[in-house]
Amino acid sequence: MRLTLIQLGETNPRLRDRFERYPPLFETFFASAGAEIDWQSVYVLDGQALPDPAGLEGLVFSGSKYGVYDSPVWIEPLRDFIRAAYAARTPMLGICFGHQIIADALGGDVRLAPNGWQLGRQTYRFTGDRPACFDELPDEISLLASHQDQVITPPASATTFLSSPGCPHAGLVYDNGTTISLQPHPEFTRDIAGALIELRKGNPLSADEAAALVQHMDEPLDDLAVARALARFLGAA
Repeated sequence: MRLTLIQLGETNPRLRDRFERYPPLFETFFASAGAEIDWQSVYVLDGQALPDPAGLEGLVFSGSKYGVYDSPVWIEPLRDFIRAAYAARTPMLGICFGHQIIADALGGDVRLAPNGWQLGRQTYRFTGDRPACFDELPDEISLLASHQDQVITPPASATTFLSSPGCPHAGLVYDNGTTISLQPHPEFTRDIAGALIELRKGNPLSADEAAALVQHMDEPLDDLAVARALARFLGAA
């Protein structure tokens, strides 16, 4: 299967001495599940044009430093692209900002969350409406996260299937049957999540809060099981 990664963010400049500018996180993430994927990337921040979504086998939308309320030159064309892909029933996966911009483009409400940042290892619970690809997972899963925006009201075409007290709409599946999105970052490594926590030390985290979050990340994660589930959803497994 060929997946097109719509790259909407990049490594924080303060971390580029430790991590690549565009780390191949999604490639590694899906490869861990045994998915055989041929990847192509569109670097939106570098000005690369969005392709015709109707001719693509599948799309993955990455995280970003931007919010849906920002106004970079590419954001309105991106909304149009998402709507066209949805209408064409092109398989889509959104992660973090990708989750938010899909919801926003299709009529949801996304904004700064009143409870602030969600960082490090977070635990989520499936609702009774979970997609079939997640049936083998337990009722609760833990994944890494780094966000302060979130979906406040999902689009009418979406159903929430994953939730936490800090993020009630952490997973959405859409009525067209080919679109799914997650607020957490199952593709993150512990090293990257820990580095992002360190960046928040002092604002909004105290040193003790940051240390506690980093220590908590030593506990088990469900990233591999989620990789297998998402590969099944996209038809890559």
